[in-house]
Formats: sequence, structure tokens, C-alpha cells
Amino acid sequence: MSDININNNGNVLEVLAVSRDLFSASIGGVCCCYVGQPLDTVKVRMQTSSNQFSGMIGSGSHILGNEGIAAFWKGAIPTSGGMVMENCMAFGINEALKRAFPDTDTDTKEGPPSLWKPFAMGVITGCCSATVLLPCENIKIKTQISTDRTVTSKQIVRQMIRKQGMRSFFAGFDAQLCRDSAFYGIFFGGYELSCYMFRTFVPSMPDELNYFLSGGFAGMGGCFMAMPFDVPKTQVQSRYDTKIFGSYFPELIKIARQRGVGGLYAGLGPTIIRAFPANAALFLGVETGKKAFDNFVKE
Repeated sequence: MSDININNNGNVLEVLAVSRDLFSASIGGVCCCYVGQPLDTVKVRMQTSSNQFSGMIGSGSHILGNEGIAAFWKGAIPTSGGMVMENCMAFGINEALKRAFPDTDTDTKEGPPSLWKPFAMGVITGCCSATVLLPCENIKIKTQISTDRTVTSKQIVRQMIRKQGMRSFFAGFDAQLCRDSAFYGIFFGGYELSCYMFRTFVPSMPDELNYFLSGGFAGMGGCFMAMPFDVPKTQVQSRYDTKIFGSYFPELIKIARQRGVGGLYAGLGPTIIRAFPANAALFLGVETGKKAFDNFVKE
């Protein structure tokens, strides 16, 4: 009888842990989307139409003057939906991996947390989240590159199905895997290290400020690492003739030959600037969501 109670308690705790992860990730995903979407739109325009949108300030002014302020949030609805799913997947898997492979190094000695574990877990997380994010990412990019003020994500979806069928939602799968695995490896590892550094060297810092700053710095590092993979990914997913596998590496080589290595960093400015507030909002939302969930469960 006691074994049954232990098993039941263990199942309940696991359900609560997973629910906590999904709830907090959803809060963080919505915060991240609406804070970072304007600069993400500028980045996509710079990556797909570099002749017309060559600089961050000029691109932003062009979009504002010709399409209105709402254009900065083009594709925000599928993006927020995708980010909620992505972050539920990302933080859910990452937290599950942490529970399965706890960091025992810091239990036996004082020192920084293990870095190889968050990095490795981040890479695994990125591969999993890419499968969830891919359809929404294809819709978002095609919506963002449209200069039509009246275009909607629903119209883009219809156009995608008409031109490529259902496989259009999975175009550039190899590109998504490369980009997300590189990003999340640095993202989660950098966040753990930054939180530890602030707690060690600035012990008086409030937790909320630690989460905010650490999330922002982790996002910037992850975006810088993933940028060379992101530019060709954006290119192949902006078209309607992209294969599920096989279009990515030819596009990467083509960009490097035509524009040099610098071409693989097109849109780096708005990406790095966007990365700090968007990911700061993400981690603050996640950590705040965890506390809110814990308080609700206690009551």
C-alpha cells in the first residue's frame, strides 16, 4: 500500500512540475513575442531585401512611413502562437532534462555550474523545438516580407497551400535544425552561467533583475552564434519553392560567395538589439510564471 502511495505522489509531483513548466513558458513566450517582434520584422526585411533595406534605422523608417506602425507586428499572431509552442517545448524539455540529469558538481564543491550539461541539453532542446516552430516560422517570414498593408497570415497560409501544399509548412527543416540547435546551446548555458555570476559577485541584486539581465545577455549570445545559420534560413523560408531538406546548404554557400562572410550576418544589428529586451522579457516572464504557479499551488 505504501508503494502505491509513493508512486501516486511521484506521479502527482511530475504532473505539477510539467504543468509549471508549460504555464511559465507560455507567459514568457507571449512577453518575448510582442517585445521583440518590431525589430524581428526589420531583421527579416534586411535579410531578404538587402538592396532596399540596408540599414536598421533606414529600414525602420521606411516601414513606418510606407506601411504604418502596425507593420512592425506583422505575423505577430502566428509568431506568438509559435513562441508559446516553442517555449513550452524548449523549457519543458530543458527542465525535464535537468530533473533527469541534475548538476551534482555544485552539491559537492563551490564553483560555477557545469557548462557542458546546459550546452548539451540546449542543443537537444533546439532540435526538438525546431520541429514545433517550423510551420509558424514559415508563415511568419512570408508574412513579414510582404509590403502589402492588408496582407494577413490567413492569406499567406492559403497561398502556401495553393503553391506547395502541406509540405510548405515544413520547408527548410534542415535550416531550422541548424539555427535552433546553435541558438539554444548558448542560450541555456549562457543563462545558467550569468545567473551564477550575478549571484556570486552581486549578491544584493534582486532575483527579478538577475533573471532580466541574464536572459538578455543569454539571448544576445545565442543570437550571435546562430546568426550565420539564420540568414540562409530566412532566405529559403521566404520562398515558395523550398524543399523540406536540401535547400539550406546551397543557399548558405551562395550567400557566402556573393556577399562574403559578412553576408551571413545581415540583420545582425536589429537582431542583437532585439535579443536583449525580448529574451530578458522571456526569462523574467518564465521565472515570474514559476513563482505565480507555486503560489497558486500552495493556496
